Amino acid sequence: MKYISVKEASEKWNISDRRVRVLCNEGRIEGAVKIGRNWSVPTDAIKPVDAREGIRKKYIGLEYDYSYIDSLKAAIDRHRPFSKTLADSLHEKLVVEWTYNSNAIEGNTLTLSETKVVLEGITIGGKSMVEHLETINHREAILFVEDLVSNKEALSEWNIKNIHALILKKIDDQNAGKYRTENVVISGAKHIPPKHYEIFDLMQKLISEYKNDWLDYHPVVRATLLHGEFVKIHPFIDGNGRTSRLLLNFELIKSGYTPIIIKNENRAKYYDVIDLAHTTMNYRPFVEFISELVVESERLWLSVLD
Repeated sequence: MKYISVKEASEKWNISDRRVRVLCNEGRIEGAVKIGRNWSVPTDAIKPVDAREGIRKKYIGLEYDYSYIDSLKAAIDRHRPFSKTLADSLHEKLVVEWTYNSNAIEGNTLTLSETKVVLEGITIGGKSMVEHLETINHREAILFVEDLVSNKEALSEWNIKNIHALILKKIDDQNAGKYRTENVVISGAKHIPPKHYEIFDLMQKLISEYKNDWLDYHPVVRATLLHGEFVKIHPFIDGNGRTSRLLLNFELIKSGYTPIIIKNENRAKYYDVIDLAHTTMNYRPFVEFISELVVESERLWLSVLD
């Protein structure tokens, strides 16, 4: 068999030397061999399909009447800026309930009141250290997301990894902020996440879609798609759900909408609409689910403001 160098392959396929080496390391170039530090590529090797290229995805069910949601937002905006006392009160309620519910969905057994106490720095007897860390870490991740918004930072793989690193801090430092290197399945779901070696390309494709293809969508749609398409990739070995809900609220807050809380009691419906979106590309039930929560959140804020 005849071989060519990485540089020759990069010129042949019109991609970077680095990309060719990544593909070799991921085992995606059939027949490639490593001699010392260098890779050799078979002359007849076929360029792997790049998830960053291809036809624009066709999502189903993104249409929704957002006029009521936007009218509630306008009513809230008329009250801005909020007083410091009110802003602090709303923020504390948000952090506690968001942290409790997001962690409870993933199996954390702390109650709402116990979550509040842990965030105040008190240890709960009979609860594991991991459950305490999940609570503290989630608050830090919320604050990080809020900083991204206030600093007008763009969404990037780097920031997504940073959010995830906070979620798993001191719980699983080996995998915190790092894409998984093994394949996974999701219990109770029909959707099977992509192979681990596809993640690098798929995450780049996700960011590209977010920055280009979704620009004309309503913010609620962008937030829903960001959550759904991220967790569909399932890039991390653990913590994907919490990270996806943080990304969803990142997009809502960035666009001036109130953040939402997906309650643990609605977990079954939540899982169903996500799995439907993943297996059929039909986002209608998921968009409706999120839209209803946005309305609920906006009404709550207005009840306090009026």
